[in-house]
Amino acid sequence: MSLLTYRSFLHMRSLITTFHHPTSQVVHRLSSLYRSRIVPTTFTGLATMSVPASKRQKTSPYELLYWPGIPGRGEHIRLCFEETGTPYKDVCNADKAAMKELISLISDKNTGDKTNPPPLAPPVLRHGDLTIAQTPNIILYLAPKLGLAGPEGDENAIYHVNELALTALDGFSNEAHDTHHPIAPGAYYEEQKEEAKNKSKDYINNRIPKFLGYFERVLQGEASKGGEWLYAGQLTFADLVLWQCLDGVTFAFPKAVKRARDSGKYDKVFRLYERIKERDSIKSYLASERRKKYSMGIYRHYPELDADEA
Repeated sequence: MSLLTYRSFLHMRSLITTFHHPTSQVVHRLSSLYRSRIVPTTFTGLATMSVPASKRQKTSPYELLYWPGIPGRGEHIRLCFEETGTPYKDVCNADKAAMKELISLISDKNTGDKTNPPPLAPPVLRHGDLTIAQTPNIILYLAPKLGLAGPEGDENAIYHVNELALTALDGFSNEAHDTHHPIAPGAYYEEQKEEAKNKSKDYINNRIPKFLGYFERVLQGEASKGGEWLYAGQLTFADLVLWQCLDGVTFAFPKAVKRARDSGKYDKVFRLYERIKERDSIKSYLASERRKKYSMGIYRHYPELDADEA
């Protein structure tokens, strides 16, 4: 297979950032990649092999399908697997030819099967006969199975933990993405640079402090049970989600995050960040090839957006 041409790279970059678009538009953007022979031209429908959930084998492998080569929204799911030592297959990173399979799943030709609606965009998780999408939804499914949903016997724990995770995703993932694509996710950054500067200025001055301040208060609260973890004195998926979000924002806005860290206002948040980073499982993962580098996904570093003084 030949190397990506610069034009093809631009098309792929645009595709990765436009999963908010209707699937037909995403597939349309792939047409140039088909012509370049980077992605096979045929689609394969989702197999109609679903069976009732009660018959799903406990030994069924977890399969994650996400854009290869970037952390992106799939990274939150990888971290849950990695922290708990749970075997999983990162399908598109393990086999680049699997992009054909991912594209078939989000194609407007796919109508799903008897029990699984078609996913709009990755990440997608397959577990036995189950196929589900949306990062928070996938983590909500996995967390009880992986022991990341809070204390056993606390029937409300998963809702509190999910609330915290969703808040982190709102402030440090969705809003972070919008700093470099404030007008249209399908347009190139270069087409909205001035708007991106204004958006980033507000994000640095107002939104980063707001969300850091919120999580600092959470860690000060009684429900945290000691201030090391967000909820009930133990590591949950909310801590992992917050860690990945902070790590991404630090890559995108290193100067702004350094100022926030140096201010001393959010010491508990940054201690949590360091605590997770030093966990044996996470530390090993971050040093491995399985951890992909930030590039043209959600978190992008444009120096002009990370002003010395916003």
